[in-house]
Amino acid sequence: MYGLFEDEDDIFMGSPKSKLMDVIFNANNDRVRAELQNFIDRTAAMELMIAERFGEDTDRDIHRFMQSNRDEIENHAKSLYIELMGTIL
Repeated sequence: MYGLFEDEDDIFMGSPKSKLMDVIFNANNDRVRAELQNFIDRTAAMELMIAERFGEDTDRDIHRFMQSNRDEIENHAKSLYIELMGTIL
């Protein structure tokens, strides 16, 4: 896709992941904790919903999905880094 997330050499000097790490370590600690807690709660809810809908043996299916959709997952992960950074800031 248009190189939107290929920003290691762009004007911001870093990847979305590295910029999120900078924000996590430099932003208000209470704000970071609250947003990370919200992120974990959402992840837990999604995992429980998946297990409820598709059965308990979803780890294998998720791993298979991750292997076959690596590029899409990488791009979505970069979007999540940016989204989480935005909510913290």
